[in-house]
Amino acid sequence: MLQGSNIFGHERPLLIRVSFTACILGTVCLPLFGLITCVFISSAFHFEDSTGTHCQVPNYLPSISASISLSPESHIWRFCIGLHSAPRFLLAVTYFRFYKARFASRFPESPLICLNLTFSVCEHLGLLLLTYVSSSETYFVHKEGFVLFIISSLVHMLTTCRLWRSVKKFSLNPEDAKSHQWKVRFLRLNISFCAFAGFFYWKHNMYCESGSYTLFALFEYLVVVSNMAFHLTAVWDFRSRELMVISSSEDKD
Repeated sequence: MLQGSNIFGHERPLLIRVSFTACILGTVCLPLFGLITCVFISSAFHFEDSTGTHCQVPNYLPSISASISLSPESHIWRFCIGLHSAPRFLLAVTYFRFYKARFASRFPESPLICLNLTFSVCEHLGLLLLTYVSSSETYFVHKEGFVLFIISSLVHMLTTCRLWRSVKKFSLNPEDAKSHQWKVRFLRLNISFCAFAGFFYWKHNMYCESGSYTLFALFEYLVVVSNMAFHLTAVWDFRSRELMVISSSEDKD
């Protein structure tokens, strides 16, 4: 029997009720599972195809782009990213409403809220673009999707940390301070990993040194994992909230 929920004075049947924590964990674990699975399959079964580069020097790890462009890896990755898309957009809107409720008319928080939402959406659009257009199909489009994802994710994390500095300032809850602290830590790690990945990618293309592309691939993994860890801090932000799906029609006897 479905549990009822009173919405605007009307009793509606409650179809689904899930804690926001479970929703966030599922949203983050889907791409993490996809990444680990694709890298493992590429390394174990498509090693030569996934690690070969124009330099033709020894390479021991596949890049993410190489991993998700092969089959069945591409299907696994696209399935995981596609499944986690709706909750990601839902989370972006939830954060927007959360910030609006706290900083509706404050400066500079008010414009930062819109900027944060914009780059959160752009981050996910970039991820969808690089996911569904592989490097082996249209390299330019895949590359632009990757650049959009990286730039948008960095701006989104920066604006989020700035907003949470204000949240922490006006909050008495220690969980808010912990959330801000870990957000800043993951942001710093992400920036560091991006810098190292960019350096080794440049070094590989300039000098074709053995091991440079392997180190690029390793730091590329860490960029993505630190990004996932940043989004996982939403568990503290919405620890007491629930996601409910309610019927659009009233019960009829």
